[in-house]
Amino acid sequence: MKNIFEAPFILRMRKVTQNAYRMGWDERNGGNISCILDEEELKDYLDLNHVIRTIPTGFDATPLIGKIFLVTGTGSYFQDIGFDPESTLGIVRIAKDGTTAELLWGYKGGGKFTSEMPAHLMTHMARLQKDPNHRVVMHCHPTNIVAMTFVHELTDKAISHSLWQMITECMVVFPDGVGVLPWMLCGTNEIGIATAEKMKEFRIVLWPHHGIYGVGTDMDEAFGLIETVEKAAQLYMMTAHLPRLNTITDDQLRLVADAFHVKAREDFLD
Repeated sequence: MKNIFEAPFILRMRKVTQNAYRMGWDERNGGNISCILDEEELKDYLDLNHVIRTIPTGFDATPLIGKIFLVTGTGSYFQDIGFDPESTLGIVRIAKDGTTAELLWGYKGGGKFTSEMPAHLMTHMARLQKDPNHRVVMHCHPTNIVAMTFVHELTDKAISHSLWQMITECMVVFPDGVGVLPWMLCGTNEIGIATAEKMKEFRIVLWPHHGIYGVGTDMDEAFGLIETVEKAAQLYMMTAHLPRLNTITDDQLRLVADAFHVKAREDFLD
């Protein structure tokens, strides 16, 4: 077997979590990531017939039976993943009963996956129906987008429109806009269900006064999506208290969408 610590998926997870921590998105043990892995990626690194132990998933994930995930651990600090991945990460497979996960590697010392695992799995289920190439769910607490939820109207249209107007590239990166939930208790199946429902329309879902969920076909795409939203929110917070002398108009947003061949949410434009 090859050294799993040198596997591309482990190296990428280490890099992404270190960057997220450095950017201030994942204070203490805040934030979590899950990534669908293919058996082909794993066969040279793990014995897929060896199950270390089983862990309850917290809900029925039958549509994901047999799928394998690399997931950050509950209570783990993103700053620690870079030098101790075996304790802070785990590779799990959804078991045949749909309600437990088989631990194939990681969570050294008796740990388990993030408490947000039900929300992750529900989001994976929703996004796979929209995009068969979907692979990654990332949750974190970017400072400016969270701050924006205290001073801005909390509707999908209002938040999306304000963010689109901050940087021209926003229309290119997330023309589908941003979904917004009401405040809900985190770590529950209820917020997982609500997030998954929003994920049928959006690739970014905002949890007011808490954080953000972003998805992608790989870790770089999910990270870049959140990064773009956060940059737009930063510019909004820097300028919201000042007179608006110039802006990107809706007609200009339409021009951007046409030029880059993306489909904007026309109902979010005036």
